[in-house]
Parts: sequence; C-alpha cells; structure tokens
Amino acid sequence: MRPVFFLSDFGLEDPYVGVVKAVLAQRAPGVGVVDLGHGLPPQDLRRGAYALFEALPYLPQGAVVLAVVDPGVGTERRAIAAEGRWWYVGPDNGLFTLAWLLDPPRRAFTLERVRPPTPHGGFPGWSPGGYTFHGRDRFAPAAAHLALGLPPEALGLEVPVADLVRLPLALTPGPEGEVLTFDRFGNAITTLLQAPLGGWVEVGGWRIPVRRTFGEVGEGEAVAYRGSGGLLEVAVNRGRAREALGLREGMPVRLL
Repeated sequence: MRPVFFLSDFGLEDPYVGVVKAVLAQRAPGVGVVDLGHGLPPQDLRRGAYALFEALPYLPQGAVVLAVVDPGVGTERRAIAAEGRWWYVGPDNGLFTLAWLLDPPRRAFTLERVRPPTPHGGFPGWSPGGYTFHGRDRFAPAAAHLALGLPPEALGLEVPVADLVRLPLALTPGPEGEVLTFDRFGNAITTLLQAPLGGWVEVGGWRIPVRRTFGEVGEGEAVAYRGSGGLLEVAVNRGRAREALGLREGMPVRLL
C-alpha cells in the first residue's frame, strides 16, 4: 500500500480535513496518511505550489501526493491524477507546477469515473451532494484507489501530459527573478536558485546582503540567504520582510 501525503488550504477549524481522511480510511483501510499542512492561505496556488516543491524531495518515491487548493472547484477545470516518480491527485489548475519541475509526469488521467463516497445514515428529504467538495468526492477516492495499487485507467480517460495546466513560473539561476510567495514568518521566497555569499540582491528598491543565515545581520536588518527549499529568500532578522520592506508576489528580484 502506498502512503498518502495530504496538503490543503482547508484549515483546521472545519471538519474538511477529517472528512477527507475518513474517506481515505473507508476506501483504503489502513492507509498511512501524513499531513503536509492545511494552513495555506485560502486559494493561494503559488504558496501551495511552493509547499509541494519544498516537501517533494523528502517523500518516499511511489507515494500518493493529494493536494487540494482549488479556487475553481465545481467549474470546468479538470480533476486529475498524474504519474511520475510520485503519484499526484488534485485539481488541474497549476498547483503541481513546481513539483513537476522536479518530477515531470509521464501519464495523466481524468477522474470522471471516480465514485463519490456514500454517507452512512440520513433522514427523509435529505440527500448528499453539492459541487464544492471535490476533496471528499473525487480526490480522496482517487488517492485511495492509487494507494491500493489499483490501475489508474479505472479513474478516467488518459490525457496528454503536455495539456496539464502550469502556472507561469520559472526558477532561474539569475540574474533576474521574482518574489514567488511568502511563508508564515513573512519571509519572501524568490524564484532565484542561487546567489553568491557576500553578494547583494535588489528587491523593492532595497539593496540586501547575501549571507548564510539570519543571525549574520543585526536585529531588524534585511538579509538574503538560501532557504530550506533551495531558493533564495529575503528576511528581516526578528521581523517580517513582507511588511517591513513592502514586498509583494511577482515583484522583480535582481542579483547585483
């Protein structure tokens, strides 16, 4: 049985995460489910794409990556499962863009043959349904199917991997890139793959030194460094770079 690694923007205040896990347990009893996180900013595809990029190299190959950040749920956007060295299940909306730089998919399938789960119990006049919880109704059953090692062809039609949606993002060695997203500490994660120690980075009109870590500058000072995901990040020691420096997603970043 393949383990399932689950990422979403569902949060923990509502039962959505637990319901998805319940469906996984119903369809694939005993499957191991690991939470990659559920506190992503709602509908933030760039943040979700980066979270998968950072996590993927540490997941066991062959595992099922179930990811749900889905502003287009219930619309014509496709629900898909894609196979690379890992399996990917989620909306075809660009969420897997950066993960697929590390692991280009070889095959992909739609999920129109997936049977939604059947609820236990009910009362007269009530019926399950709705079109806004594909995490429960499509993605969890598909992930359980793949976790059991069953053939992906049973999920739906095969589609060309070239037709899968990608976000307009590119990782680059420089000298120019952009702010990709922010983590919960307010650090800016960029699309730059490298920057020489002792050099400088320019972003938002600020000229920022490249160091090894936060503690190599004074408290309240800005610093650029190679982050845990291998991308250049910009932080403020004991502060929040996003607010302190006035940074935003898509802002140009340049190596000096």
